[in-house]
Amino acid sequence: METTFHILLHLKTSDGHENLGRFFLGADRTMAYKLFSQLKGNPDVTDQCGLCLEFIEMRDNLPYNMEILSCTLDQLAENCKIITKAIFKRFTV
Repeated sequence: METTFHILLHLKTSDGHENLGRFFLGADRTMAYKLFSQLKGNPDVTDQCGLCLEFIEMRDNLPYNMEILSCTLDQLAENCKIITKAIFKRFTV
């Protein structure tokens, strides 16, 4: 049973929530939690939030929601930079 971690990006539309992207963080729990804790946004997510980042743990191909953040477009841009930089370092060392 392998456990992996992901960050999902959702956009609220008139039809519900649309998945825009997924970042694969690997199997290192400590790194995944540390990375998500660095992201900018508001943990008080409501139905009115337009952009959300969801921290997911996958076990036996089943997703377990860990945390969620709502963010502005500017925060999303900064978060994508933070995530991409961390993933690059993690997988190119």
